[in-house]
Amino acid sequence: MKKFLIIPLIFLTFLTSGYKKPDVYVIDAQKNAQVHNNLGLIYVDEKCYYAAIQEFKIAISLNPNTQATAVYYNNLGEVYLTIGYPDYALDCFERALTQFSLNFKYYQNLAKTFKLLNLVDEKIAKYSDESNPLNRIMLGLLYEQNGDVKRAITILDEFSMTEPDLIITPAIRQYIKELVKTQ
Repeated sequence: MKKFLIIPLIFLTFLTSGYKKPDVYVIDAQKNAQVHNNLGLIYVDEKCYYAAIQEFKIAISLNPNTQATAVYYNNLGEVYLTIGYPDYALDCFERALTQFSLNFKYYQNLAKTFKLLNLVDEKIAKYSDESNPLNRIMLGLLYEQNGDVKRAITILDEFSMTEPDLIITPAIRQYIKELVKTQ
């Protein structure tokens, strides 16, 4: 009789013991890249720009070819602008636009960098090519940087009318409203 009680008791002990396999830690480069980007943002808030640059570069190297990389490049470019290196920032903003071309902030930062490097007139000629509809965004921002705000509003408004379904279009419409208020 004791044998019949001991076997179910042992089986019941295993069932109710709560055993589970230990978690296996998986190293995820994307997750680590986000961590380094966030550390870089903390360093920017603390005005430790060299450390922020290093963290953004680590984030880019851990996750080189995704949409999130565009954010890392943009953050790196903004730090370079802050410390007074617009030529380094130019490369970062161009890479951000290559990674993801539907963020209006990247265009704004690139136009500001062109202004700092005195390249606005040269780039207006380059972006006047209408083979890529997104060139119109840059062209409008360049005209604004050049002081021709009315022409900038016209070009950006034409873009928002011809491309109403793009993700970037609401941001452009909001920017047009801000430009109109300054007139």
